Amino acid sequence: MNVHLLVTTTTPDRASAAKIATSALAAHLAATAQVTGPVASFFWHLGEQGEGEEWNVTFKTTDARYAELEAHIVEQHPWNKPEVTAVEFVRGSADYLRWLEESTSAEA
Repeated sequence: MNVHLLVTTTTPDRASAAKIATSALAAHLAATAQVTGPVASFFWHLGEQGEGEEWNVTFKTTDARYAELEAHIVEQHPWNKPEVTAVEFVRGSADYLRWLEESTSAEA
């Protein structure tokens, strides 16, 4: 059984979010990516509380492509230690999941 993932990261601006999204899709590491923002973020960084604007990038991919997608995000990201997280789909329509698998296959 294939495992399907929702992978997210955040970036400091729309341009870097779009760059990561389009390059990941070009490499077939994800079937789709959505960029949303800006969002107000509140966080701890270097021992201090902070806040700022960020842009979210959400990818849909398979577990088989996750390691490559994570490496791609980290390589393309403007931050040294970017957030890259993933959650597994609990359910999804059969046609959509099949499309996701076909779009991220190594042969795509």
